[in-house]
Amino acid sequence: MRDRRRSRGYRAERDLVIRLWRLGFAVLRAPASGAKIKRADYPDIVAIKNGKVAVFEVKSRRELSTIYIEEEQLRKLKTFTERAGGKAYIAVKIPRIEWKFIPIEELERTPKGRYKVRKDTIAKSPGLEKVLADLGLLRTLEDYIGNKGK
Repeated sequence: MRDRRRSRGYRAERDLVIRLWRLGFAVLRAPASGAKIKRADYPDIVAIKNGKVAVFEVKSRRELSTIYIEEEQLRKLKTFTERAGGKAYIAVKIPRIEWKFIPIEELERTPKGRYKVRKDTIAKSPGLEKVLADLGLLRTLEDYIGNKGK
């Protein structure tokens, strides 16, 4: 069971790496994601384009459901993102549903100190175009409307 989850997670990470690479990002996948290393905090995937940095913790599920993230895992993600000067996301892959990206600022803290992303939040979360827009690599309709008078 654990090997199947790990394999699904690996496939999801690879899929995201390929998608980001095709969009022109320089992409790194941490080869030991989930490993217990003591002297470094690093995420699953780091993507860089035109000096813009996106950092991803990848979650893969068989179906749409609430996702829980341990406090230590989120701390490491935040630390790396601050050092890199980027923006951090939880990237969620569910079969037959496009990738969903949740900025870490939208995570909810549970009474037990973990963090979660509710399934309804995942369902309504945007795809990769939102990450591109957040990084200033894609102009949105709001950009054009806001600059109409200029």
